[in-house]
Amino acid sequence: MLLVLCLISSTLILQAKEIKILSPDKKTELTFSTSLNNENRLSYSISWQGSPIIANSPLGLEFENEKTLSEDLDVLSLKEKTVKEKWKPVYGEKDNYLDHYNEVTIQFKERKMPFRLFSMTSRVYNEGVAFKYNVLTDKQLTISRELTGFKFTKDYPSWVAGSAQSKYRKARISKTGNGTERPYVIEMDSDRFIALGEAALVDHARMKFSRAPKDSLLLVTAMDGKAIYQANFSTPWRYVMIAESAGKLLENNHFILNLNQANAIKDASWIKPGKVIREVTLTTTGGKACIDFAARHHLQYVEFDAGWYGHEYDDASSALAVNVDPSRSPGPLALQEVIDYGKSKGVGVLLYVNQRALSKELDTILPLFQSWGVKGLKYGFVNVGSQRSTSWLHEAVRKAADHKMMIDIHDEYRPTGYSRTYPNLLTQEGIRGEEESPDNHQVLITMFTRMIAGAGDFTNCYFVPRVNEMGSHASQMAKAICIYSPWQFVYWYDRPSASPIKKGGAGSTASVIDEIPDLGFYDALPTVWNDTKVINGEIGAYGTIARRTGNNWFVGTLTDKPISFNLPLNFLDKNKQYEATVYADNASLSTTTKLAIRQMKVDSSTVLNIQLLEKNGQAIIIRPLNN
Repeated sequence: MLLVLCLISSTLILQAKEIKILSPDKKTELTFSTSLNNENRLSYSISWQGSPIIANSPLGLEFENEKTLSEDLDVLSLKEKTVKEKWKPVYGEKDNYLDHYNEVTIQFKERKMPFRLFSMTSRVYNEGVAFKYNVLTDKQLTISRELTGFKFTKDYPSWVAGSAQSKYRKARISKTGNGTERPYVIEMDSDRFIALGEAALVDHARMKFSRAPKDSLLLVTAMDGKAIYQANFSTPWRYVMIAESAGKLLENNHFILNLNQANAIKDASWIKPGKVIREVTLTTTGGKACIDFAARHHLQYVEFDAGWYGHEYDDASSALAVNVDPSRSPGPLALQEVIDYGKSKGVGVLLYVNQRALSKELDTILPLFQSWGVKGLKYGFVNVGSQRSTSWLHEAVRKAADHKMMIDIHDEYRPTGYSRTYPNLLTQEGIRGEEESPDNHQVLITMFTRMIAGAGDFTNCYFVPRVNEMGSHASQMAKAICIYSPWQFVYWYDRPSASPIKKGGAGSTASVIDEIPDLGFYDALPTVWNDTKVINGEIGAYGTIARRTGNNWFVGTLTDKPISFNLPLNFLDKNKQYEATVYADNASLSTTTKLAIRQMKVDSSTVLNIQLLEKNGQAIIIRPLNN
């Protein structure tokens, strides 16, 4: 330890067998120790404002046919740095993000044979803590298990989901099931919330959380299979976000982006977020009807979903040519004609391709679709979890970038920040979206848990009857504000009136989009933002988010139970007058959607009284008046 005393600074404290690292605001303290419960094992702990967040917890890696890398360690050296910089995303929930942290890389060496070297890099932010393992090797190593744990001193309430699209339930740490999804949000107190997870998962096995067999208050990392390396490697980051409220955790979700590499696409000008309508009939007529509707209502894309190239689960189906699945539609579909028609109207076309076709044809379809004029793909039902699947998928994102293809990933994939490095990955599901008809209670859990991870393709709909089962029509509008996605799929189960409907076939369950004043909200809705503020919220109960694009603000509120609260508009410019358009539920109306639209003059001193009934919502567009 004497060798590194010269590195002591205001953010780094060395004590016998302990290294303490402070956050820039000095509220958070990360401690590494070469002792765990009086054993010579590597461990760590975290405190915030003097209170324990993570008690002394194990660290280390377990290898096949090798000694565990965790025991009998000496500290060889420390390397520290402080970073404070802002960076601009290609798109985002804000137009710039602050990346401010104290970083320390600690190099360890075993005191016993085989005297291996490895290091741990840690970053301590005001928003939380992250660390990763760096291993030197000149031979193949297979990680069979990661020993990283998260020890708690009390059995705190938490929100648990066993898979990316399953229902959330409120539970206790001691009731955490094996394979619990991340981010994993825990309420330690009314003013202390944390989120556990991983960032920069690119070519490793996915991590989830399980309970330790003999300690109900110890969560351990659960890798989705083994991870094999032939050369030096670093694991993904393991993080603990810390905030005084669930809303602040959500507002700080750029923390995960900060842990990823910078944009690797030199010219990203072709990456265009926007609103998307799904074409459900798989016909030329339907495609053109969607394009006309999109052009008329300021949508940027039309997506052709499963079935345009045959049955998606048939290995004989090839995405190299249009061959409509007759079980979905009788066609005909002249896809190139539709793509060209869209180009003439300023509307792009996106295509869905299932994993089966992707795995055998990816290198062929990417240049082919580029030649057709396709703007992006929805990767369908991709395999996730294992190291092999994770590596393949991210390589498929990089290959798509080479052909100027934007990507949406279907099904179980949850983001860990790779959209910063390859922003052509605009969005992904990994979310219990409207195909599962979640009610407002579930959405309000998703909003403060899953959405910490990044963009979520929620498949928002408006006219289909399930809207009334989930909540209300104003809720649908509020969700489109609150659930962030640079590609925002709207009218997912709805179709333009000019689109054909086939009895028993594709489009038979889609509701017709009526040309009613409600559409003005979706016409105006942006999908990326210059600023985002989480105004209030309680997980599963209610929440309000305000987002700004240019000079216009969009405010969405969702609730599970009846609620009344005051909403100050103090986020508005103090030197401007505004007009607010309020979209609210009104059950007394005779219209199908029972949506009331009213306008009022507001400014930064205005305080709105929001009163919502059970499972209702409200959306507000606030535009500056021309002075």
